[in-house]
Amino acid sequence: MWAAKVNGGMNDVQTPLKVAAMGDLHVREDNAESYRDLFGEISREADVLVLAGDLTDLGKPREAELLAQDLKACSIPVVGVLGNHDYECGAHEEVARILRDAGMRLLDGQSVEIGGVGFVGVKGFAGGFGRRMLGYFGEPAMKQFVNETMNETLRLENAMRQVRAKRSVVILHYAPVTDTIESEPLEIYPFLGSSRLAETIDRFKVNAIVHGHAHRGRFEGRTPGGQPVYNVAKHIEKPNGKPYAILEV
Repeated sequence: MWAAKVNGGMNDVQTPLKVAAMGDLHVREDNAESYRDLFGEISREADVLVLAGDLTDLGKPREAELLAQDLKACSIPVVGVLGNHDYECGAHEEVARILRDAGMRLLDGQSVEIGGVGFVGVKGFAGGFGRRMLGYFGEPAMKQFVNETMNETLRLENAMRQVRAKRSVVILHYAPVTDTIESEPLEIYPFLGSSRLAETIDRFKVNAIVHGHAHRGRFEGRTPGGQPVYNVAKHIEKPNGKPYAILEV
């Protein structure tokens, strides 16, 4: 099976960790698509499963319960973040509780170490990229929008400062670069992510950054600092032909 090699220097790697990464599951109440078999397959192929948000379709607790049932087929650690869809019903705290009770390590400005690799996660937020980023100017509503992005990047930075492992993976839902959202309509770029996320990440050395959210993007890109970014939304074509990517960290 193809695996992206995202190892650091020779001193950082003794035993590579195989990370399966996927986002945008959009589990629905009608349970039209079960992930039980796929999670079983991933458990045989990887050491850790990363889920990059939009785990439910409308953020309903019942949807989270269905995903929790499927996660029973996963015999490896599961770590991830929520996405914007998981907030839709205003029940994201209950969704998070259900998934944590099922054993998922759900990150929201925290980090966890698994197999010698530090996993850092926040949802992220929108705001645009490069010189076209929204600025903190104008109406209070616009400032509140920009504040949300800045708060997410601050929480990301604080979590990254807690990592002690020599290898690390950043988990987002929103995109930190435009490379991995290519093919999406230009009009919605500001709502797919923010380069403020990449600016924060580039203050540190990481092995991989994964995100979802952009269903029409492309698999691989780089931050301005040259660090690898992977769009692992289920809908994105990946080199292994699977809904999930395998990254060797």
